[in-house]
Amino acid sequence: MNIIQKEIIEVGDLKFVKYIDDKTIEAKVQEIADSIREDYHEKYPMFLVVMNGAFIYAADLIRKLDFPCELNFVRIKSYHGTESTGNIDIYMPPNIDLKDRHLIIVEDIIDTGNTMAAFIPELGNYGPASIALSSILIKPDAHLHDITTQYPGFVIPNKFVVGYGLDYDGMGRNLKDLYQLYQE
Repeated sequence: MNIIQKEIIEVGDLKFVKYIDDKTIEAKVQEIADSIREDYHEKYPMFLVVMNGAFIYAADLIRKLDFPCELNFVRIKSYHGTESTGNIDIYMPPNIDLKDRHLIIVEDIIDTGNTMAAFIPELGNYGPASIALSSILIKPDAHLHDITTQYPGFVIPNKFVVGYGLDYDGMGRNLKDLYQLYQE
C-alpha cells in the first residue's frame, strides 16, 4: 500500500497544503505569454502590474515576451488577512500617459472581482486604445461582478491560497509553489 503524504506548511498561524507546483505554474505562464505575444507583438502594450501580489507572475510573464512593451506598477488594496474588505484604494503612478495605449492589467487573483470592477472603469477614463486583463488565478465561485479575464491562468475553487506572490498578512509571497488553506 502506498501512502501519499501531503506537503503541509505553516504560514503565520495557518496551515496550507501544496496545491499547484512551480513547474505547472511555469507552463501556464508560458501559455499565457504565447497568447499575449500573438495578440500584442506589434502594439507596444503597457503592462499595469497590480502590486504586491502580481509581482512574481509579472516578472515571469514579461521575461517570456520578446517584443517591446512598457511596465508600470499600480497599487490596489482590498484585503485584510484572508478576507476582502470590500473597500478599494487605487494608487496610480503619477504622470503616465494611458491615452491610446493598449493596456494589459497583470493581477495575481480574481476572486470577488471588486478590485477589477473598480479599476477597469477608472482606466477607461484615461482613453486607452484597449484594456485586457491577465490573472494567474481566478475564483469564479467568489465572483460578485461579471469580470472577463482575457488571459486567464488557473481556475480554482473559492479557497484561500498563498505562494507565488500571494500572501497571508504579508507572509508566504516567496513560496515558489501555490498552497491552499489546509482543512483537516
